[in-house]
Amino acid sequence: MTRSDFEHIALQLRPLMLRVALDFFGSADDAEDVTQEAQLALWRYCERIDPARNIKGLAVRVTKNCCVSWHRRSAFIATVPDGSPSGPASAFSPSPHELLEAQDAQALLTEALARLKPRERELFEMRQLEGLTLDEITHLTDIAKPSVKSMISAARKKLLTDLKQRLRQ
Repeated sequence: MTRSDFEHIALQLRPLMLRVALDFFGSADDAEDVTQEAQLALWRYCERIDPARNIKGLAVRVTKNCCVSWHRRSAFIATVPDGSPSGPASAFSPSPHELLEAQDAQALLTEALARLKPRERELFEMRQLEGLTLDEITHLTDIAKPSVKSMISAARKKLLTDLKQRLRQ
């Protein structure tokens, strides 16, 4: 599917995607944000989408995945302390040392991801960051499911090996 075809279809899909997100959250603001995130996810892979595929079904699936990811991020952010000494989040307050370690770990992971082959990184991000299923990745990339599984597995192993080596230094 070309980008211009997608732009035309995206306008038609937006109300459906917004309705799915609104049903999930009940908040128009959150639904709007998630809909934009879902459309961006589809935009990234629009050239690999088969026009004969059920585009509405794909849009609904991507929107639901984005809703779940958004909800998980929101739940995590809710555990971050607000500065007050009381409340359940105060028990989870990271120390400055822990924050620095987390930043270092994030930097190591970012560097390790950059060392993956572009296709491995793309598939890994689709699976781990965007929450797409193997079937969705297979359809979007036109790569056989066993190959997708093995490439994602290889990427995980490379990341683990790379991170272990870096942490030993």
